[in-house]
Amino acid sequence: QVQLVESGGGLVQAGDSVRLSCAASGGTITNRAMGWFRQAPGKERGFVAALSYGGGNVYYADSVKGRFTISRDNAKNTVYLQMNSLKPEDTAVYYCAAARILYVNYALSTPSGFGSWGQGTQVTVSS
Repeated sequence: QVQLVESGGGLVQAGDSVRLSCAASGGTITNRAMGWFRQAPGKERGFVAALSYGGGNVYYADSVKGRFTISRDNAKNTVYLQMNSLKPEDTAVYYCAAARILYVNYALSTPSGFGSWGQGTQVTVSS
């Protein structure tokens, strides 16, 4: 099973930009759809963005559409989440995840579709 490690989180101000990285090891993620989820204190883990294995299909939560961009670098076995125009309500622990099934060529948005999860990285946006 592939291992995922997120990085890039931290404390930023409203309006700032941050890029999160999700590096995979123990296997390739080039043949897997990938996703980002987040969990704020006291809330359930929610969908943020997803990318098909081929990279041609993406899907975003309405709350981040137009501000966040998911992408992948297959040569580096890494997925990114570029977050622009950050808001205090974006404060959460961000998790990346790899699809359970190979070659899913659409953007998964439900947690049950993902079989490998990272440990999360905290993003805190101050007002």
